[in-house]
Amino acid sequence: MKFIRIIFGLFAFVYLLLKLPVFGRRASQDKIQQFNESANFINGKFVNQERTTMDAGLRTSLSIARDFIKPNPNRKPAAPLPVQRLAISGEKHDGGTKVTWFGHSAFLIEIDGKRLLLDPMFGTAPSPFPAFGGKRYSEKLPFEVEDLPFIDAVLFSHDHYDHLDYGTIKKLRDKTGRFFVPLGVGSHLERWGVAPSNIEEHNWWDEMEFQGLSLACTPSRHFSGRSLTDRNATLWCSWVITGQEEKIFFSGDSGYGPHFKEIGEKYGPFDLALMECGQYDERWAALHMMPEETVQAHIDVKGKLMIPIHWGAFTLSVHDWTDPVERAQKAAKERGILICTPKIGETVHVSSEEYPTVPWWKA
Repeated sequence: MKFIRIIFGLFAFVYLLLKLPVFGRRASQDKIQQFNESANFINGKFVNQERTTMDAGLRTSLSIARDFIKPNPNRKPAAPLPVQRLAISGEKHDGGTKVTWFGHSAFLIEIDGKRLLLDPMFGTAPSPFPAFGGKRYSEKLPFEVEDLPFIDAVLFSHDHYDHLDYGTIKKLRDKTGRFFVPLGVGSHLERWGVAPSNIEEHNWWDEMEFQGLSLACTPSRHFSGRSLTDRNATLWCSWVITGQEEKIFFSGDSGYGPHFKEIGEKYGPFDLALMECGQYDERWAALHMMPEETVQAHIDVKGKLMIPIHWGAFTLSVHDWTDPVERAQKAAKERGILICTPKIGETVHVSSEEYPTVPWWKA
């Protein structure tokens, strides 16, 4: 009887734990019925365009655990990374497209007088319980979230903790005009206090107009989930942002696949491609590109300038923390690709003739 009480208590504890707001909320049954109309929603789960698996066998799981436990002083910087302070102005910028990287996949895009945030994860750690997660390399951001001016729109690629952060949404929800998210992710935002009228959920290949900008929700090759029970309950995506003069592609998280070429054929060429290049491993290569594949994906989407993303903020794999950008640089040089490597908080003018390429991470 005592054993049964212990088991029941554990189940009750886990149940109550998963009810915490940080885990978000599953879509309603009405929404799920709508998802059933999507070709990429099968048997209650979203799926990739092509078969995508990760070996979860005992041997592979043990090898992953072993490699994470194994000491590696180069897996994160020896000291906190410096940041370039962001000059925040209440006035809208109309002098050409500007992008500012905040580490990992978070960006501020200033285009045609509009301010957009991409995957604004501004928390201290990519974890439901930040006290136990790997801390941000820079320790601080180039700004205080409270000091940000009004944001016209926020675009999210998926609901993983290193991209969608509960604390950040609470700070942004009252200073953001619109949230654009893939299917299902809006339910998290609603639970966290974002008005449903300010949320737009989209499927792959949906196109929309927003205050003079053209947006498209495009495929990626990945997965989703914020708890033990909601894997692939929401969609993942990449984004196309088209202004009057410049066009930007944001890869989100993705393994390499034919969708990049499809996006390039339909929407390319792009003046700028923000391309995932970090947190990879051969054991989950279908879900995160190797840096050499990042460069090939940039070529596939017909990008001009590439900024490597998904690195420089958190340790989510076992490679050295500088490997992603250094391998991407090397591959880009070999393929004749124009690559830009801004510091955290450094603003890049897309139409400029010169771009930051200094290997600041070696300083």
